[in-house]
This record gives sequence, C-alpha cells and structure tokens, in this order.
Amino acid sequence: MKAIEPMLAFKKLTFGRDYFVDEVLKEVASKNLWNLWVPKVYGGMEVSLLQGLEALRILAQIDGSLGWTVTLCSGANFFVGNLKTTVAKEIFLGSKKPIFGGSGGVSGIAERHGEGYVVSGEWRYATGAPLLTHFTLNAKIWESGREVVDTNGEPMVRSFVLPIKQVQIIEDWKTMGLKATATHSFAVRSEWVHAKYSFLYDKLYLPQPIFKVPFSIFSDLTLWVNYIGMAEHFLMEAQKMNRQGTSLTVLESLLHEELGVLQDYAHQIQTKINKAQDIPIPWKTKIHQRASGSVPSISKAIIGIYPKLGVRAAGNGHPLNRVFLDYFTATQHHIFHKE
Repeated sequence: MKAIEPMLAFKKLTFGRDYFVDEVLKEVASKNLWNLWVPKVYGGMEVSLLQGLEALRILAQIDGSLGWTVTLCSGANFFVGNLKTTVAKEIFLGSKKPIFGGSGGVSGIAERHGEGYVVSGEWRYATGAPLLTHFTLNAKIWESGREVVDTNGEPMVRSFVLPIKQVQIIEDWKTMGLKATATHSFAVRSEWVHAKYSFLYDKLYLPQPIFKVPFSIFSDLTLWVNYIGMAEHFLMEAQKMNRQGTSLTVLESLLHEELGVLQDYAHQIQTKINKAQDIPIPWKTKIHQRASGSVPSISKAIIGIYPKLGVRAAGNGHPLNRVFLDYFTATQHHIFHKE
C-alpha cells in the first residue's frame, strides 16, 4: 500500500520522552497524517479504510503515544464530513492546517443565543491538547434557562468545534503511560459560537466512501488497531530479550488472529462503502462486541509474559517497560469496557 510507506520513516526518530520532539511533529505534519481521512479537495490524504488502519497500526507499533495521538486527532479531523461545506472550506482550506481533538463526553451546556449558542463547561481527555488548533465537544442544548429535550424526553445534544482561542487547557494528564499524548482536560467559559460551527455525528455533507462508515464503527476499528499495534511492539521487544525460553506463542498467535479478524471486518466494510451501500446496523454491535473481547484477551496474554522477562524489562526507559505502561494506560479508555 503506497500510503503506508511513509510510516516507516518514524522508526528512525527518537521516542520515549514525556513529549514529542520537534522532528516527530515535523514528520507527522510533512506526511499530512492529521488529515489521514480528510478528502483531497480539503487538503487531506483521503486514504481508504484499510490503508488508514494499517498506517495507524504501524504508528502504534513504533510508539504508543504516536499511534494514539495521530489516531485520535485524525479521527477528530474526520468530522470534516459532518461540517457544512462553507465551514469545512473555511477551516481546512485556511492558511494553517487544522488539528482537531476533544472529548466525546457530554460535559457542558450550549444555551441558544441569537444565531448561535453560549457554550460553557469542562471536558476531559483531549488527546494532543497542546497541539490542537480546534477543540470538538458535546453539549446539552438549553433555551431560556431550561434544558431542551427531544420527542422522547431525552436531552438534546449537539457537537461543536471551537478554535483554541475560545478554549482553556487544563494541564492534568498525569499518567504512567502515553505521556506524550498530553491528553489534558479543557474548559470553555461562556463563549458564543455561531450555529454553523455545530454538527451532528449522523449528519454528513461529503460523498466520499469513508463517510458511510458509522462513527461508532470507525472509532472501534481505529482504537482496536492501536491496541494490536502496541501489543505487537511489546511482542517484538520481548523476543529481543527473551533468553529464558519464555513462551511467546500465545500472544503471537492471538495477535495474528485478532489482526486477521479486524482486517476482515475492514475489508467487508470497504466493499460495502465502495458500492455506496449502507453498513448493516447489526454490524455495529458485532464489531463492538468482538473488539471488547479482544482487548482483554490481549491484556491477559501480555500480563502472562511480563513477569517472566526479568527486572530489566521493568527499568525506567526500557522499551518493554514503556510499551507496557503505554498499553495499559490505553486500556483505561472507556470504549471497550464491558458493563
């Protein structure tokens, strides 16, 4: 896949710190990875689902923070398909290439005011916060001091995209791993936002095949492939220092199987969207359940190996220790947690 070759250049760069060095960020920008899924007419790479997932897997395999940050930020830039054409052109064809990021939680309110909304609240876990040009968030809609509900009596929620100048970053990302992702919280304090900068996940304005993928499936596949990539990195490092004959077969076989299942799902989806066909609704549950079972199985296999690799593998700065911490920090994401 031609779109994947540039990912290999990252193997020559420096990782393992609490932040991304400039050469890493320059490489991401030069390869246009923030716009992995964005159509070419808006300055993006417009890769296929299969190509994009493979790129994300390789990045996660090279460095957990790198894979996670590119995945979440390029995934936020995926919202270009949900923005009205005038707004998409304004943001993506402006003088500076955008980097979106934000939160999927509903942690604030947006009160109707004139042609827009006054947005207030605090949201957690915006991956790549210091790098972002725009923040995406979800908020409950209010009007005349009261919450607006839909026909089912449920709170009405809309998503918004705000430029960094309207956002306050709260530097509270203090975790054992994925440190370079700088997944800080953020706040918005009574900022007026024109209605044109609001959007809905299920309303699309662009015709490219990738936007026929339901966002829930897109999220499942792009994060699932990160866990696989990080676990592959763990396996490679374990193979390098495994001098006691510790069996790595279980993890190796499991990753081969899980990657095959993920790629098969992606291939089926790619076939559907290339034919302009809708994705069957049951696929959402099927893929989510499979991914939700896959990650705990990978975690169990890693835990079965790690204690047998010796003290060196637990040393600060050792690649095995770093990938272990990154992987298990990533597992705290709510997406695949079973009730």
